[in-house]
Amino acid sequence: MINKPDRLYFIDAMRAWAILMMLQGHFVDGLLDNAFRDTSHLGYNIWLYFRGITAPVFFTVSGFIFTFLLTKGDKTGFSNPRVAKGIKRGLQLVLIGYLLRLNFWGLLVGQIYNTFYLVDVLHCIGLSLLGIIALYVLTEKRKALFPIALLAITILLFIFEPNYSKWVHAYLSQTFANYFTKANGSVFTIFPWFGYATCGAFLSLVFAKFKNAKYLYPIAITTALTLGTGLLFGSSAVFLYLAETTKVQLFADIFFNNYLFIRLGDVLLVFAVFMLFRKFMTNSTLLKMGQSTLSIYVVHYIILYGSFIGVGLYYFLNHSLAPSIIIPGAIAFMVTCTFLALQYEKHKVVIKSTIANALKQGTTLLEPWATFAFKLTKDLFIKLRNATLKLFRLVKD
Repeated sequence: MINKPDRLYFIDAMRAWAILMMLQGHFVDGLLDNAFRDTSHLGYNIWLYFRGITAPVFFTVSGFIFTFLLTKGDKTGFSNPRVAKGIKRGLQLVLIGYLLRLNFWGLLVGQIYNTFYLVDVLHCIGLSLLGIIALYVLTEKRKALFPIALLAITILLFIFEPNYSKWVHAYLSQTFANYFTKANGSVFTIFPWFGYATCGAFLSLVFAKFKNAKYLYPIAITTALTLGTGLLFGSSAVFLYLAETTKVQLFADIFFNNYLFIRLGDVLLVFAVFMLFRKFMTNSTLLKMGQSTLSIYVVHYIILYGSFIGVGLYYFLNHSLAPSIIIPGAIAFMVTCTFLALQYEKHKVVIKSTIANALKQGTTLLEPWATFAFKLTKDLFIKLRNATLKLFRLVKD
């Protein structure tokens, strides 16, 4: 059991739950035989619905914990050391997102496949962290604007999603367009998913402001249940009423595809449940899982999708397994990925040190050969240059 006075255990527990949901969701979605994808089956519909909750929870929790730590100290703006750390973390997530889609076999033949340029969850979370930092720095002089900007961005991104989701951004190169449109195959786009991160950031500011209040959790739980239920069951009716009253097509479009506000309701209900049972969520393994979500994600991506070499479980078992194999397989997959990731976290310092030493020794061994190759290339270039000049009679023999 871990005991840190300022640690929000329920947030780490939510991150652990979200990453486990992501693991089983990717496993089942990638390997379940199409014959069993029956939307008339209650069990499959329940799984499908909860799978849809995973990403909104993950983005919201990421924005929550990042902003909670970002604003924790007394220093503000660029003088806050967490700003530099956050920028580094955001760029790291984007880089890892690209590396996981890199295929070494393609590199050997001088080719980078189109899937490398697709945008996934890590890219969007990385950019979301950078976006939150930008808002934090820009509102340094007027701190009250920070939560207002966060909430306004969430609402605007969710409301105008029916409009900007249709844009294909043909004026951009495909590499950059993939961040804004799914037309080329991207799994996630920065909009509207940045909206969940800013929502989480806003919630963290509210939580931090009242963290010492006597009835913080009873009020927070009640509020989350009320707002969550309202968004889940009442938001569509509100947009239908607005569409009929104002005759604005945008409100009608939201009503017919109101997934963003409904999922936000789901997220708030998940918050309420985890806050309600927060006293039972101090298990050390559970908390370590919540703090190691990046490692778990990387391990699962390599095993399932075969990062770097293109050979993973998805390559051999794509849409071919029955539920009798999928269910125990998903459990085994979650356990395996989590175990390997936690072992990496436990020995991370030693592993990084070993890799660094190996690279250093390799550099030392290759240095003489590199020097020889450089000298040989230089001599050949000089001879070729002189021969060319003589050929065109630019110098005398």
